[in-house]
Amino acid sequence: MTRKAVKGSVIINLLAENPIDDYEALDFEFLDKHINEISEEIEGHSDVWKMYFDRAINLSCNGIGAVLVSPNGKHFSVAVKLRFECTNNVAKYEACMSSLQAAIEMKIKKLKVYGDSALIIYQVKGEWQTKDPKLVPHQKYLLELIQKFEEISFTHLGRDKN
Repeated sequence: MTRKAVKGSVIINLLAENPIDDYEALDFEFLDKHINEISEEIEGHSDVWKMYFDRAINLSCNGIGAVLVSPNGKHFSVAVKLRFECTNNVAKYEACMSSLQAAIEMKIKKLKVYGDSALIIYQVKGEWQTKDPKLVPHQKYLLELIQKFEEISFTHLGRDKN
C-alpha cells in the first residue's frame, strides 16, 4: 500500500469515527460581493500591467495560476483547478489563456506577460511553429485573446524567476 493511500485511509477512518452531529451544508452565497470585485476605477488602467503565469500537474490533479500586478504594485491572483486530464503543454496554454481572460475581465488594456514556458512564448510570437495538433486550437484561441489588448508583449523567464 502506498504512503498516500495509508494517509487517505487514516483520514477517512478518523472522519467515520467522529461524525459531526450538527452538520450544516455550506452556504455558498457571498453577501459581500463588492469585496471580491474589481471596480471600474482601478488606478493605472491606461498604464502597463504585468502578468506571470504557470501551471502545476501532479498525479491527483492539474492546476494553473497567475498573478496580475497593477502599475501601482497591487497583486491579483488567478487560480484554476482543471477538471480534465491534459499534457504539460496544454496546461501551460490553459494557464496563459485563463490569465488573459481575467485581465480582459478587469479591463486591462496594456499588459506585459511573463512565463517560464518557452513553447508558448515563442509560438505566440510566431518564432516557433505549433506542430502538435492538440495545441493548435489552444494557440488559435490565445491569439484571439491577444487581439483584445491595445498593447501586449510576451517575455520568457527561467523557472527560477517566474
